[in-house]
Amino acid sequence: MESLFVTMHPNLRFGRSKAEILKSVAMMGGASVVNIAFGMIRSKAIALLLGPGGVGLFSLYNSITEITKALTNLGIPNSGVRQIAEAAGSGDTNRIAKTATVLRRMSILFALAGAIVLAGLAGPVSEFTFRGDRSQSAGVALLAIAVFFLSVSAGQAALIQGMRRIADLARMNMLSALSSTTVSIIFIYTFREEGIVPSLVAVAIVSAFVSWWYSRKLQVQSVRMKISDTLSEAAKLLKLGIAFAANSILTLGAAYAIRLILIQSHGVETAGLYQAAYTLGGLYTGFILQTMSTDFYPRLTSVSQDDGECNRLVNEQTHISILLAGPGIVATLTFASLVMTTFYSAEFTPGVNLIRWICLGMMLRVIAWPMGFIVLAKGAQWVILWIEIWAAIVHVGLASILVAKFGFEGAGAAFFALYVSHSFVVYLVVRRLSGFRWSRENVWLGALFLLSAAITFCGFLLLSFWPATALGLVVLLFSSLYSLWTLISLCSTDMLPSALRPWLARFARDPEKL
Repeated sequence: MESLFVTMHPNLRFGRSKAEILKSVAMMGGASVVNIAFGMIRSKAIALLLGPGGVGLFSLYNSITEITKALTNLGIPNSGVRQIAEAAGSGDTNRIAKTATVLRRMSILFALAGAIVLAGLAGPVSEFTFRGDRSQSAGVALLAIAVFFLSVSAGQAALIQGMRRIADLARMNMLSALSSTTVSIIFIYTFREEGIVPSLVAVAIVSAFVSWWYSRKLQVQSVRMKISDTLSEAAKLLKLGIAFAANSILTLGAAYAIRLILIQSHGVETAGLYQAAYTLGGLYTGFILQTMSTDFYPRLTSVSQDDGECNRLVNEQTHISILLAGPGIVATLTFASLVMTTFYSAEFTPGVNLIRWICLGMMLRVIAWPMGFIVLAKGAQWVILWIEIWAAIVHVGLASILVAKFGFEGAGAAFFALYVSHSFVVYLVVRRLSGFRWSRENVWLGALFLLSAAITFCGFLLLSFWPATALGLVVLLFSSLYSLWTLISLCSTDMLPSALRPWLARFARDPEKL
């Protein structure tokens, strides 16, 4: 272990902290599995009822909603998580109350502004999105209701996450997923394509109600605030929030632009294929990263002024992220065809190679992801903005070139190239911000899983289907066993089922821990 992370008892500290990460993952993991299951049920239903064209249309309407929300909430939910976590870390209840009060008020104010903006610009937005067609203006205007409720819900969820009420957040996410899936399927089954917009509106209303139900349980004292205090707290939220908003706008805008590139060059069906591939290629990775970030971001924020501790936490998070996500990415590469037909339908099989390109990008994302939180935790808003500007330029620029040259699969290759560039840039940035370096252990582990993903990908590129599948299975077996062996060695006794401890001890590097 590098000197930066050596303490009087380095291995003990490192192991315990990693075990804490695994406990957090276990807590949110169950909820995330439920969320993914319901999400895939919804995707399967939409695919069967509407086909690739309907999935593409659904993704366009959803993109309009998300971009409007990002444009008009000015990053208040994201900066709110940081400010609430920082206040909670100080133990100052009055500070927590002030930040929570302003967060709630601003969330409602900007939610209303977003709804008004989208309703007022429904015609131009419809014309731009649907290639000069204003016939979808009524549907776009109706999305204003979804924007309002989603923005309110995001503010309430930020308060819960910032207070690190992880159990409540898990329950809230599961209930939202169940309700949203049920509502979506009912609307789309009944009205087909005409039910897409009403389903998005209904889902937003349900999400807002569920988040309100859990946020009202927080024991935040009421506080009377002067106008000057309110403006001061609002300025703090906006200062970082604008950078978060720009981040979201650029990310969502790039995704939106790529869908438009695909539609204009190959038709709306290819946008549906890309949406399906992106969803499935990032399914397992998204589950791992979202589960871990729920607790990791507030925890890192609380120590963001201590570079040594901050870097140590990021290296530990990177280690666990790779071990948990790596085998899943190799599995998705290997079974891409089966995954696509299972979760969508046979009509989506032309998008299988897209999944594999996206999986390569996701492997790099897993490695780079924890580093990015250093920038967020330190509140370096201009750095965040420039990183995302660079990422958007690279992503859209490469997509326009590669789609024109290689067809719609070029969009997947552009995603992979984006994360080659992004990983390099973020590493250089955090080296300057906190002196971060990957531990030797993480360099080796990252190289191992990148090689595993590359071998599996190249197998399907160069070999026929069954030999490539056999190669993928061999790589998957070895990578899974290695991850399992390493993770077990990090677990404390109370994290493992008692009936399995004697058997698992055979695979642990330190059997006495079991």
